[in-house]
Amino acid sequence: MPGGSNPEGAAAAAGAAAAGYDSPFSFSPEPTLEDIRRLQTEFATERDWDQFHKPRNLLLALVGEVGELAELFQWKPDGGPGPLSWSEAERGALGEELSDVLIYLVALASRCHIDLPQAVLAKIETNRRHYPVHLARGSSCKYTELPREDIQKAESFGPAPGATECAPVSRGAEEPN
Repeated sequence: MPGGSNPEGAAAAAGAAAAGYDSPFSFSPEPTLEDIRRLQTEFATERDWDQFHKPRNLLLALVGEVGELAELFQWKPDGGPGPLSWSEAERGALGEELSDVLIYLVALASRCHIDLPQAVLAKIETNRRHYPVHLARGSSCKYTELPREDIQKAESFGPAPGATECAPVSRGAEEPN
């Protein structure tokens, strides 16, 4: 809060800064998703693996790789700097498992003829509609649990009403968005 003191927020910000989370990060411009799709397709074709790369099999492989990724985080403490403080070997394994997940995700999207970059743009726009800043800021609620207000309301910079508590959700018929 400007002009005020928030020891918990300051401690969290200091922890994030120490972990390097506030330092800028961006991906390299290459390879693109299309490059990754092409490289994976060439790799599989050279080995005659296309016969095994049906959507179901690719999805199950993706889930398996997500499990291997999750294993790297299992039993690690929640606080502290996290993966930025891991050993070189642990960070190398993290990069490999993240790569496996991405490769299978791109292969699955390709096999299903989903233009992943365009699908991502559309999904982000959907999320903007479901989670307007003035309702979702500081809240972990699902969009169906956010307080119902006029979503055209001007954005505010404070926590959204109900940011600490989610509105009850009826488990009956889905409400219109």
